[in-house]
Amino acid sequence: MTADRHHRKVPRLKVIPRAVQRDEAWANGAGSTTVLLREPDEANWRIRVSVARVEREGPFSDLPETRRVLVPLDAPMTLRFPDGHELHGARFGTLHFDGSPAPVGLLPDGSTRDFNLMLRGGACGEVLARTLVDSMVLPAEPGVRWLAYLDSGRALLRVGAGEEAELNPRDAALVTPHGATARALIEGAGEIVLVKLYA
Repeated sequence: MTADRHHRKVPRLKVIPRAVQRDEAWANGAGSTTVLLREPDEANWRIRVSVARVEREGPFSDLPETRRVLVPLDAPMTLRFPDGHELHGARFGTLHFDGSPAPVGLLPDGSTRDFNLMLRGGACGEVLARTLVDSMVLPAEPGVRWLAYLDSGRALLRVGAGEEAELNPRDAALVTPHGATARALIEGAGEIVLVKLYA
């Protein structure tokens, strides 16, 4: 392949529909988790993206050497840590904390789902929760991947000039560049959570 053809290659689009996402019950019975992405593998992951259903208040799992970003999707959530300090997260707000010591999750307005990004080792990423109105651009940046999770509404994700996918509520899609400059465009209406993953 020539260098020119390589630079024209569009990013790859991998759709993760709700129907193929795996649900896992918590050991303590307090909720369940739907896994969207776990890399490089299940046992030794450095990146894990999931949506948890939190039915009642209780302790989080202790996850040493793990950095966490959490977004409450349905209702507010408060995290209370062993030293007494608390983090308060509004619906679609963003909470950043370490996986150990683990907090207790409090539900001031009842049960909720929460969107989770967990990072280990040198993995880096950020979470952006947004209201989707008309269109939104995901810029092409060297070494950056995007994961889009449509929480509600309808959307069409277009990548470069050659790939597109319709997203229904709770579908996700991963956009992986090939060193190209083609951007991704999301069109539609609803609420969406974007994860920006850095190489």
